[in-house]
Amino acid sequence: MALISMTSMLRKALDGGYAVGQFNINGLLWVQAILQAAEETKSPVILAASDRLIDYLGGFKTIQAMVASIMEEQQVTVPVALHLDHGSSVSRCKQAIDAGFSSVMFDGSHGPIADNIRHTKEVVQYAHERGVSVEAEVGTVGGMEDGLVGGISYADLNECQRLVAETGVDALAAALGSVHGKYQGEPKLGFREMREIAEAVRIPLVLHGASGIPIAQLHKAIELGHAKVNYNTELITAWAGSVRSMLQFNPSAVEPKVIMTPAKEVLTVKIKALMTDLGSVGKA
Repeated sequence: MALISMTSMLRKALDGGYAVGQFNINGLLWVQAILQAAEETKSPVILAASDRLIDYLGGFKTIQAMVASIMEEQQVTVPVALHLDHGSSVSRCKQAIDAGFSSVMFDGSHGPIADNIRHTKEVVQYAHERGVSVEAEVGTVGGMEDGLVGGISYADLNECQRLVAETGVDALAAALGSVHGKYQGEPKLGFREMREIAEAVRIPLVLHGASGIPIAQLHKAIELGHAKVNYNTELITAWAGSVRSMLQFNPSAVEPKVIMTPAKEVLTVKIKALMTDLGSVGKA
C-alpha cells in the first residue's frame, strides 16, 4: 500500500469520534515498531519526522525510502501517512513534499499571525497540487520543542478562524495547554477554548505533546475535535528504559541486535496501548 495524505483518515476519525496517532521516527527501529503495531491493531497511523531530526535520520529522501520499503517488507495494509513535523520554513516543507512525504506541518506559530497565514497558504497551495495534506499551528505549545524551551501561549480564536479560512489548511494544532516533553504536575487543558475553536473552524484539530496526558483529558480532547494526537516522549522514554535495563542486567552485551530487539518489542507494545487509548483499533 502506498503512502496517503492524512486528510481522509482525519476526517473519518473526526466523524467517528476517535483519533489517529502520530508517532515520531527516531530511527529504523521506530519505523518497524510503529508499522507493526498499526498492522496488528488494524489502526490507521501517521509516522512523523521532526524537522530538527531530518539530517540525523539521513535526509528527506532517505526517510521516505525507509518508510516505503519497510511498509513493503512488512506487508502493511493499513492507511499510512508520512508527515513532516514542525516544518521550519516553506522551503523545508517543499523539500519534504518533493521527496515523497504525504503530509507536512508548517509551524509559523512563533511569528506574527499575518506571516503565519501567508507562509501557510504558500505551503497549502504547493501541497494540495500534489495531493499532500497540511497542518498548521496557532499559539505555542510549552516545554521543549525542536531544541527550544518555551511557555504555553494559548491559541487565539480569531487567529484560528482567520488562518483556516484564508489558507485552506487540512488540520489545525491550536495550542491549548499541552506541552512537549514531560509534564510537571498534572496537565490542565483549556477545554472551553477547545470547544469554541473546534466549533468555529470545523476541521480536525491536532493535540501536540500528548505524552502523559491523563486518559480522561485525552478522551475529552478527542470528543472536542482532536482527530490527530502526537506522541514522542512516551516512546523515547520506553525505549531508553529498555536499553538501560538490558545493559544493566547484561553488561557484557555489545551486539546491537541483542540490545535493541527488546526495545523494539517494548515500543510496539506501548504504541498498541496508545492506539487503544485513541480508539483507532480496528478503524483501518
